[in-house]
Amino acid sequence: MPRKRPTDDGDELLARLGTLTAQARERAELQRSRVELAVALQQGMLPTTLPEVPRFRLAVEYQPAYHGLSVGGDWYDAFTMPDGCIGLSIGDVQGHNIEAAAFMGQVRVGLRALASVTSEPGELLARTNDLLLALGTDLFATCTFIRLDPATGVLESARAGHIPYVWATADGRSGLAEDEGGPPLGVLAGTEYPVTLHRLSAGDVFVLVTDGVVEGPALSLDEGLDQVVRLAGIAAVAGLEAASLATAVIKGAERVGHQDDAAVLVVGREGSASHPSGLAPVSQPRDRTRPRPPRRSTGGGV
Repeated sequence: MPRKRPTDDGDELLARLGTLTAQARERAELQRSRVELAVALQQGMLPTTLPEVPRFRLAVEYQPAYHGLSVGGDWYDAFTMPDGCIGLSIGDVQGHNIEAAAFMGQVRVGLRALASVTSEPGELLARTNDLLLALGTDLFATCTFIRLDPATGVLESARAGHIPYVWATADGRSGLAEDEGGPPLGVLAGTEYPVTLHRLSAGDVFVLVTDGVVEGPALSLDEGLDQVVRLAGIAAVAGLEAASLATAVIKGAERVGHQDDAAVLVVGREGSASHPSGLAPVSQPRDRTRPRPPRRSTGGGV
């Protein structure tokens, strides 16, 4: 039986390599299309403007993670509610794909829609949690929601598995909020979320971030949060604009050691350090019957 000539073997190998290359290119094009769709979803579902609030300044910085084949599901939001207060939210959806980006939009829209029913942060998170569970998805999201009353400077906050926010006062104090939180949204039915009240006085700031800003292979969560606490403290004493503080904080995402969504939302009240600061609880967190989750001890309290 005659053997194949070497040139025949070479032609067959080249043909097989050509087929594999075409298949790889087709898969890469499909994945690129999915990433582009997810990026479009992200951009279309995030707000393009922030509310104008007399005597207050809101600022945001956002770096989406669409490097390579990953797309995250972090979001931020700020909007005026029917009662005239300002609703502020920031959160992070599990996963880095198109499903996470789509779920992010559902959470954000759900929060906005339910805010027309109730603006109380704890009840709002509880209703959103039940809504997400009713959708039957396997995804979940962490979230912080804050209601700001511009007339009094009072902030009411509730957290669903999200990392603590940072506070800083014009008289030189700063730290992490030690309010009690609940589990992420979309995990446990019937969950209640405690609410903590604070008063934002002249020159004080609140900084909300997602974990892409403060945690990664090259930076521990405690180190990242300590960095934000220092920046917020400096900004409050120096009277820096909220936008400048947001820009400085987002730069910290370059140190975490990975590509992930990174979102920063800053709330500041106009004024100077000459005004007495009142960034402190005006009431204790409301009691709930469910077991209390572990609390972080890092940083100072408000």
